[in-house]
Amino acid sequence: MNKRAEHEIQHGKLLAEGDTETLWGWGTPAGRLRARRRAELIGTGAQLSNTSRVLEIGCGTGMFTEMFSQAGCSIVAVDISETLLCKAEERKLPKEQVRFVQKRFEDCKEDGPFDAVIGSSVLHHLELHEAIPKIYELLKPNGIMSFAEPNMMNPQVFIERNLRSFFPYISPDETAFIRWNLVRDLKKAGFCNIQIVPFDWLHPSVPEKLIGAVSTVGNILEQLPFVREFSGSLHIRAIRPSV
Repeated sequence: MNKRAEHEIQHGKLLAEGDTETLWGWGTPAGRLRARRRAELIGTGAQLSNTSRVLEIGCGTGMFTEMFSQAGCSIVAVDISETLLCKAEERKLPKEQVRFVQKRFEDCKEDGPFDAVIGSSVLHHLELHEAIPKIYELLKPNGIMSFAEPNMMNPQVFIERNLRSFFPYISPDETAFIRWNLVRDLKKAGFCNIQIVPFDWLHPSVPEKLIGAVSTVGNILEQLPFVREFSGSLHIRAIRPSV
């Protein structure tokens, strides 16, 4: 196991000691709204349905797994952290539909292939030059990858990654993405129909009474050329070709 994987396991233990969703920013009213929107973007992008067989990478506490499962799909949800998976198991999701597995997703070959490979805020924890080809390998022809990841162009994300010692929820090796570079890497791996869309201007700390107004402004900013590039997140969608 490489140093990066060891760091992620230790970081998972640290997160599991507290209120994990709150540390990740999903515990506030604005955070919960962000999480639901993110899950919807990922699920819709992956075309999840009751016939889909899905691999979720980095499922953590299973919060997004639970939302994805509402599409009726069959999910193999993996995470490298045993302590976070203990929290996921506490959700008591139907075992005939959702299987939580403690392993690196690089070791999931025997579980594939999949109609979709999905995840929220996980690719930036991985060695991307290894992760993208592995996702391609795990997908069926015409299979879809759909992820939401932090945008390095966003000022807060940039500061967190460069001053990470001040932000305990940031692991030692995690990064963020610039979408043009990511398009290049996905093309190199063989993916087609690549779409990487900046989104997310709603901060978890926004007071509940201001969520509506901030969301409205955010929706406008997401449509503005140049300005949208500084959104907090990227929705990443790509397809493994049929041939």
